[in-house]
Amino acid sequence: MNEAKIINDPVFGFIRIPRGLLYNIVEHPLFQRLNRINQLGLASVVYPGARHTRFQHSLGAFHLMSEAVLNLQLKGNFIFDSEAEAVEAAILMHDIGHGPFSHVLENTLISGISHEEISLLMMEQINADVQGQLNLAISIFKGEYGKNFLHQLISSQLDMDRLDYLRRDSFYTGVTEGNIGSARIIKMLNVVDDSLVVEQKGIYSLENYLTTRRLMYWQVYLHRTCVAYEKVLVNMLMRAKYLARQGHQVFAAPALLYFLRNDVDAHWFSTHPETLSYYEELDDSDIWSAMKAWKHSDDKILATLAADMLDRHIFKVEVHEEPVEESRTSEIADTIARQMDISPEDARRYMMSLNAIQKDMYNVDDDSITILYKDGTLRDISEASELLNVQLLSKKIRKYYLCYQRFQ
Repeated sequence: MNEAKIINDPVFGFIRIPRGLLYNIVEHPLFQRLNRINQLGLASVVYPGARHTRFQHSLGAFHLMSEAVLNLQLKGNFIFDSEAEAVEAAILMHDIGHGPFSHVLENTLISGISHEEISLLMMEQINADVQGQLNLAISIFKGEYGKNFLHQLISSQLDMDRLDYLRRDSFYTGVTEGNIGSARIIKMLNVVDDSLVVEQKGIYSLENYLTTRRLMYWQVYLHRTCVAYEKVLVNMLMRAKYLARQGHQVFAAPALLYFLRNDVDAHWFSTHPETLSYYEELDDSDIWSAMKAWKHSDDKILATLAADMLDRHIFKVEVHEEPVEESRTSEIADTIARQMDISPEDARRYMMSLNAIQKDMYNVDDDSITILYKDGTLRDISEASELLNVQLLSKKIRKYYLCYQRFQ
């Protein structure tokens, strides 16, 4: 039997997955489910190539983790083989709890529980299937293990998750400005006092990384059209949930129907064991197939929103630097209500959306990036960089997105 499974990845080339625990995780049904969930949700509405999956991203993050562990070991940082396998297992499963369409479900069909918490529930389930072989991986994932730098490789300003998704999302969207030097950054990683640091020679790669991350958020992840399309999806799901809770017949696969009919939050997850099983059945195809039926619904609001989704009839979007005045939103709601012959309340609730979106690219107080100089001194990137305007990068940018149904 071969010692490893080789996967040809278009971003990093050949990715080697050793037989045994790591290969068993990849083969597990909960991991295979990630093949049916797009990494960038609805971003393909702007970038048609952005149809890569959470499965591909998780394999890419695993590959970078393998490279990072090897590099740290070569620099004299002692990492047991069991620790290496555990941190690689943890990064493989870091996104396993994601629902359809990225983060959309977290505030619509479920509330008060994050995909990270659901990931942990799924990890525990896989751990039971592999007779406790993931105990160490789960401990590292939760930040409870003695070596803090291993947890930082999974979750920090410079974790393998971010290094993969910036490279991968740049590749599939075609936004070439987002192509970061992940290999260079990994080569420059080291450990001081149980914390990840970057050697001085990596400063320029870090400057590019932080600038790129800012660009990718506003140009891809928070692109106005992507945000507007996502609001159509959110409002459609909220309307379907309202109808289902009112006793209307709403077509949906059993797993989706469960979340439409019930008010699922963290407490519900903990008191209804079947909830996780239903969640594990959900993927993008459940939502798409449901909306094909909803397009023909007797409910005018649900039918309109489903048609919007399927026919790429995206909400019109206005981006404002200042909060939108109530008179403006009321005017839009009244116009939509007249056009559709629905109440202004329903127009405001389902046919439009007003959101304040804020993104900090770098927070010195939250999770700094430390530079290691040749003489052993340590400085934050904000002090070490000559080119980087960290004040600009740290500036809290808030934009107000007003999205609403458009009429031809």
